Amino acid sequence: MVLILALPPAALNGQQAQPASSRYTAPVITDTGSLKGPRQPIFFRHDVHTGQDQIPCMYCHYSAAISSEPGIPALQTCMGCHQLIGGGPPSHQAEIKKVRDAWRERKPPEWIRIHALPGFVRFPHMRHIKALGTQACVTCHGDVQKMAQVSQVSTLRMGWCVRCHVKNNVTRDCSVCHY
Repeated sequence: MVLILALPPAALNGQQAQPASSRYTAPVITDTGSLKGPRQPIFFRHDVHTGQDQIPCMYCHYSAAISSEPGIPALQTCMGCHQLIGGGPPSHQAEIKKVRDAWRERKPPEWIRIHALPGFVRFPHMRHIKALGTQACVTCHGDVQKMAQVSQVSTLRMGWCVRCHVKNNVTRDCSVCHY
């Protein structure tokens, strides 16, 4: 007999889990046409995963702490949970079926990039996480815990970045981002 103990992400980080009554509950979405951001091949609900289910960003985007690119999580990461979790409402079940089908066919979805910088700019995620912590994702990406569909919320233009560097008292040496 195999016993699997599943802890909520908050408990894994040594935090007290919030009572169910005070947790964020993702809204039911019946029409995605009015949502900001590009339509993705799979309607991935960040608000469900990170907001309602409290899965930390770094669980899926683990390479952000050790790499320049945070990367799109591999289907294997998704299947770690969705091998067993089929979703609640039919709309969630349909999207999870797409994940399972992609896994079975060994064909990852072709995601549309949301946050892109010009080719002459480098943004090493690992440095930013080291300097600002794993909760700093919201600085650039916004409060994805409440986004049904992720969209770009910050300009990510040079002035915006420089203001952040000044605010956090970090280097403004050009060669840090332009190399």
